[in-house]
Amino acid sequence: MFHINGHEEGNINPASDRTLPVSIILASQLPHAVGLAYGSKLKGEKDTVALAVFGDGSTSEGDFHEALNFASVLNAPVVFLCQNNQFAISTPLEMQTGSGTIAQKAIAYGMQGIQVDGNDALAVYQAVKDAVDRARAGEGPSLIEAVTFRMAMHTTADDPTRYRSDDLVKKWEKKDPLMRFRIYLERKGLWDDKKQEKLEAGIKEDIDNAVTEFETARQIKNDAPFDYVFGTRVDLIEAQRKRFLMDLEKEVGHE
Repeated sequence: MFHINGHEEGNINPASDRTLPVSIILASQLPHAVGLAYGSKLKGEKDTVALAVFGDGSTSEGDFHEALNFASVLNAPVVFLCQNNQFAISTPLEMQTGSGTIAQKAIAYGMQGIQVDGNDALAVYQAVKDAVDRARAGEGPSLIEAVTFRMAMHTTADDPTRYRSDDLVKKWEKKDPLMRFRIYLERKGLWDDKKQEKLEAGIKEDIDNAVTEFETARQIKNDAPFDYVFGTRVDLIEAQRKRFLMDLEKEVGHE
């Protein structure tokens, strides 16, 4: 909630300091993942593997190809997980690539590639685990294409009815991963309605607590975002910070 509302602390994950914030610019996180993976390799970290998650639209960006190329050349311990949900906003997959699959793009970069049912939780887990095991064994990067579907709108400004049919959506509704996994667990005797109710109640409590925490008033530095553009202070950024604070003071003075 802090991230979506523009607060800098929304980029911090105290429970996992190696979990990076959401990337808004398509595919910009992929070269970062390669750099982090290569850095961990240089530091002698044997078990560290970087996982980069992105959508099918990102495969049309230059950063995607540059990242895969560098990862292969450097034999970096990184896993590229593409969530192919069929549409990059309104652009269908066939307008993104002429390849039969996204997974086969791995061949050109000399790395392992696999296409998996993205609505099968266990299949995705196994594919990622195999890729992580290969990376830890020094066998380099992997590209995984998880074939899935975006059921809802891309954003609140999006109208998916303009570019895809109701029949297509209904077809994918039958493959809903949450229901599939719930049915699987129920058949295994590992899940029931009581456990489901308890889970949903716990989730609702977590959300309510998060809303309460967010709505609790507290002092936040107005210029906090300028602190984290680079690891050290840069004259250009400091000049921008000064201008920002001056403009903010003028606005407050006019109120």
